[in-house]
Amino acid sequence: MKNKSIKFIELANKRVNKTIKDIQLIGNLANKQNYEYTEQQAKKIIKALQQELDDVKHAFSNSNISNKKTFVLDETE
Repeated sequence: MKNKSIKFIELANKRVNKTIKDIQLIGNLANKQNYEYTEQQAKKIIKALQQELDDVKHAFSNSNISNKKTFVLDETE
């Protein structure tokens, strides 16, 4: 059991820190001096991130693994 706990801690540290960095990089996209985007595109990004976070919360509270999803923002939005 201890090995599973140690592995969980190792992976959690690695994955959470990577995710925080990735979220910060997504936040950089909000810089209107460097990028052009619509309010609809911004809302779609935020909605996708929030949905995934909600799924993670649910997985931890119910010990379930959420369905794998991908996010796609196309040029027409």
